[in-house]
Amino acid sequence: MSVSEVRSTERSKAAAYVALTKPRIIELLLVTTIPTMIVAAAGMPSAWLVVATVVGGSLAAGGANALNMVIDRDIDTMMQRTSGRPLVTGEISPRAALVFAVVLESASFAWLALLVNLMSAALAVGATLFYVFVYSLWLKRRSERNIVIGGAAGAVPVLVGWTAVTGTLSWPPVLLFALIFFWTPPHFWALAVRYRDDYSRAGVPMLPSVVPLRVVAIRILAYTLTLWGVSVAFGHVAGMGVIYQVAAMVSGAIFTGLSIRLFRSCTHEDAMRLFRWSIAYVVVLFGAIALDQLL
Repeated sequence: MSVSEVRSTERSKAAAYVALTKPRIIELLLVTTIPTMIVAAAGMPSAWLVVATVVGGSLAAGGANALNMVIDRDIDTMMQRTSGRPLVTGEISPRAALVFAVVLESASFAWLALLVNLMSAALAVGATLFYVFVYSLWLKRRSERNIVIGGAAGAVPVLVGWTAVTGTLSWPPVLLFALIFFWTPPHFWALAVRYRDDYSRAGVPMLPSVVPLRVVAIRILAYTLTLWGVSVAFGHVAGMGVIYQVAAMVSGAIFTGLSIRLFRSCTHEDAMRLFRWSIAYVVVLFGAIALDQLL
């Protein structure tokens, strides 16, 4: 094998390990963590603390996602959306992926405990344990409410960000946790509508694969309205200014409007419109949180 072929193989292997961590999900988690730190500090925290928290949180999330791929490798082979994952293609072995995930989690705990604080470290690793044992191993294949309860793990990064700055918890971070908690089901269910046949084939009782789309739309609307209320409540409890309050009202109105549109049409196209906006919603809302505090 030539030098160029060896390098190409090494790059491919490295890319496969990166794919195990689900980088896009990590990016979304970071979008929520940094603005939370800004609110907790009532301004910009030290650059070192932000970097230390982001690195530690990314390691924890990456390890959790890799563990999830190890657990789900059997059903991933049956789903079009996940058929290209490294464990499905055989580019990485389950054993290697498991070792990689454990190393990331161990590094995350040590990093956060030493450079941030023990509470942040415990929250980050606790979220991983919840994601792996409660969601991946228990609920995902047994209950249509899998993402409702299991999605709580994705809301923990805001708690990590807050405790990194303050070392304590209070009502504002609890409301931010609730915000992500209620955001997760409509976000994920909207995407799952597109892949409902995949979930049915794999035997995963994701809500759109086990109930009519109209029922899914009703639940999405209910969670969206709750989410809107929580976003407004956070603004009052945290003493946010006009920038955030306007962003919360407008972005929540758009989210609700798209949910009503899905309820009326029950089409895959409107479900994907809602899914795309749900991502933009987090960016807009947490961007407004940061901007409001910094200005």
